[in-house]
Formats: sequence, structure tokens, C-alpha cells
Amino acid sequence: MNAGERMLVVLSCSLVLAAINLARSETKVAQAQQNTSRLYLGFDANDYPGDWALPDLRKTFTFSGYWLNAPPGAKTNLWTGKREALIKNGFGFLLLFNGRLSKDLKPPVDPSDLGARDAEGAVTAAQRDGFPANGSVVIYLDMEEGGRMLPSQINYLEAWSTGVNSKGFLAGVYCSGIKAKEGAGQTITSAEDIHQRLPILRAFFVYNDECPPSPGCVIWKNPRPPSQSGFSGARVWQFAQSPRRRNLTSRCSATYRPDGNCYSPVGPGAAHTLLDLDVSMSADPSTLVFGSMH
Repeated sequence: MNAGERMLVVLSCSLVLAAINLARSETKVAQAQQNTSRLYLGFDANDYPGDWALPDLRKTFTFSGYWLNAPPGAKTNLWTGKREALIKNGFGFLLLFNGRLSKDLKPPVDPSDLGARDAEGAVTAAQRDGFPANGSVVIYLDMEEGGRMLPSQINYLEAWSTGVNSKGFLAGVYCSGIKAKEGAGQTITSAEDIHQRLPILRAFFVYNDECPPSPGCVIWKNPRPPSQSGFSGARVWQFAQSPRRRNLTSRCSATYRPDGNCYSPVGPGAAHTLLDLDVSMSADPSTLVFGSMH
């Protein structure tokens, strides 16, 4: 090997080592960024906990669910007009609108027409309570049923999303991250199905209370990110529900109270409030820009 060849070998080895060191450096930076990403605990509840309970709840939770219409199973909405009380106590928001079940979308109902009308109702309710139509506020449509969406559900969700987006808000969806069997060894989650069929949706609030990946009704000191909810694109993960679903939570049943519900861990003010527990990478999950919707 002559001097020129030796020089080429040395140069090649140097370049390889430089590339390896650069890759290691980039990996360390990426890991550091992931490790320093803050995660925030929140709660949602069908019943408003009461103004007196908010200070105690704020000791644990950074954001709160906020229903714009009657929650599932309820005839009235106790959250109406409570935005200022939550702001006063320093909460971020998770805006929710209760959507229709598949049985409500059967003929002669036109799912697209109903979706458009429900979008108008969601926007009206949000503006009534002071949430701005500034193009950054997300309203999550509650789609309770899991598995693959029926065509009528997709039509309803698409019309709802189009209506919300056209009025200065952003359409999001609350849906399942739990795998549902489809036969022949195939599975699907509602979140994956909706994401593939409706790219118009900008934000996903995913429920998966199955243990694991959920730890149950616990206040995580080092919570897992929403991406571990069963859908990698989740913005928010609901990891515990009240009451607990026994078929999904047998491995973490001890984390729930004997009555099967989840409650606030601190303060007498919130001791009797039934909670669903959430984790998000944002302290204000219903806004998609830096800052706050307040």
C-alpha cells in the first residue's frame, strides 16, 4: 500500500467515525428531548364537580374536560357557564361534544344532515361560553362506540368536522384505542380507522382503560405519553374511567375504590367526584397553538 492509499484509508476511517459520533450525538439529543417533554394530568367528568372542589382538583390536575352539551346518559349539562370558574383556578380545557350513537343514525335519518346540525350546536355552545372562534380551539366529538366505524358514522363525523372547521374551530374526536377483532386474526381500533378515512380531523382524544397499557386509577408521577394509548397520533389519552369496566380492568382493579369508581386523591372538596383520568402533552389540550385559549 503506497502513501496515497494509506491516506485514503485513514480519511475513510475518519469519515466513518465522524458519522458514528454524529449519529450518537443526534440520538442523545432526541432522547433528551423526549425525556424533557412534559406530560400533564387532567380529568373529565359527566357531572360538574362544583366551584368549591376546583382548588383541590387543581392540586393534582392541570386541565379539565368541559362539556358543551349534555354528557352521555345525562339530560342536562351542568358545565354550562363554568368556563370562568375553571380559568380562575388555572385549568386548561378539553372541550367535548356528545355525538350520536350508531342507532341514532339509521334511516330515515340523514347522518350528514344531522352531523352538520350538531356541528352548529357545538360551535354555538362554545361561543356562548366564551371560547373564541380563532382557528386554534379544538372541540372533540365524543364517539362512544369502538371498533370500525359504520358508513353512517363516518358520514356523520365528516359532516360534523366540516361544519366545525368552517366556523373558526378545529374538529377533534374522542374514540377508542382498544383493539377490536374483525375476523381472520385481524384487529382495528376506532382511532386508526377514523384517522385513515377522515384526514380532516386534526386531534385525537383516545380512550384505552384496559390494563395494561393503562395503570388503572392512579396518579402517575411519571406518566406514559398519549402515544401509548393504542394510537400513536393521540393528543390526549383517557386511561381510567368511572365506573371501571370490569372486563378490561381486572389486572388493576385494586387501584379503584371498592365501588368501582375513581376519585380525586386530595382534598375534601373533591372527595366524592367521580372522575375519568387523562394525560396529555399539552396543559391546554383544546388549543393547537402555543399559548392559551383564555
